[in-house]
Amino acid sequence: MKQKKLTFALIFASIIAIACGQNNENKNVITGAEQTEKYLPLLEGKKAGLMGNQTSVAGDKHLVDVLLENGVDLKFVFAPEHGFRGTVERGEKVSNEIDEKTGLPIHSLYGKNEKADSIVASVDIMIFDLQDVGARFYTYITSLHRVMQLCANAGIELIVLDRPNPNGDQVDGPVRKSDEFKSGVSYHKIAMIHGLTVGELAQMINGEKWLDDGAQCKLTVIPVKNYTHKTLYRLPVTPSPSLPNYLSVRLYTSLCLFEGTDINVGRGTDFPFQQTGYPNSVFGEYTFTPESRIGMSAHVENKGQQCYGIDLRNENPETSKFTLKYILDFYKKSQQIEGFNFFARPDFFNKLAGNAELQEQIKNGLGEDEIRASWKEELAEYKIMRKKYLLYEDFE
Repeated sequence: MKQKKLTFALIFASIIAIACGQNNENKNVITGAEQTEKYLPLLEGKKAGLMGNQTSVAGDKHLVDVLLENGVDLKFVFAPEHGFRGTVERGEKVSNEIDEKTGLPIHSLYGKNEKADSIVASVDIMIFDLQDVGARFYTYITSLHRVMQLCANAGIELIVLDRPNPNGDQVDGPVRKSDEFKSGVSYHKIAMIHGLTVGELAQMINGEKWLDDGAQCKLTVIPVKNYTHKTLYRLPVTPSPSLPNYLSVRLYTSLCLFEGTDINVGRGTDFPFQQTGYPNSVFGEYTFTPESRIGMSAHVENKGQQCYGIDLRNENPETSKFTLKYILDFYKKSQQIEGFNFFARPDFFNKLAGNAELQEQIKNGLGEDEIRASWKEELAEYKIMRKKYLLYEDFE
């Protein structure tokens, strides 16, 4: 595969500009990556690998620089969906690269990587540091599972440098059903809005024996200081191209289901996941026109067409939580268009939902309360399981 040259200095010089903004609560939060005194001793004298991207920061430095400056024998970096710089379009191939400054190889772990086992087997210990956003369909937690499996296969330890969950103040939505619905966007049998940090999920993966053949990964989690699930945490670095700010991260939990339809969620605009629309005035008076955007241009629904819908840019992110009201409203309005196929990608919608029932419930005109009642029992069971793995005070 063709290799490209990068420099960490160029990649992160502009990223550490606090892309998502912060609030006062963030000032007291100390992420796992910032607690070098806890994990550097574990790396001493060992060859290490890292799973990271642009969110892997410790203060104003990238974790790669922190590790190298402290003499860690870092051999490679794995990159997730969106690539190491977080600029690759959703679902697009992530290339292997070489860092010009350090000579470190950067390997993709998004999609197939037949060499992944041998790459991990070449080191003594792995580090995981990615910023999740708290939704089952966000693929960074699929990457967590893959790294845990690789470490279990190789018999080496994994250190998870934990980070807050910006949607960690809620547990909601249906729990994924059988493996029929298992995919990169619905890998675990957890609630759609799972209410876990990656460290807590790693403990759940081990505890519930979800790795192949019930294997367990030797795991060390460096917890976040001064964080609870009541903390409304604004991400200091943009986690992926279409989640540019705190509001988009909060609305993502509700709007991502539209990805199984032809409704545009603001991709190809300056306000992704803060507006929704389609080229038909039945959906609302507010308009926007999606166009090409770097890192977003490959798959932009209704590109170059004026879309009619709703503007969510003035919503309060702190009170915005998961709801079905947006998709129920758009489906109802779509029925005024003769022959309109709302669920343009029905199989993908079911993978996002984690079941086939939700699509049928929407088609049958059920309201949000009725739909919520159908997953109430399984969600309650999930919440009980979740309690076993919490590292932080819960929001309830």
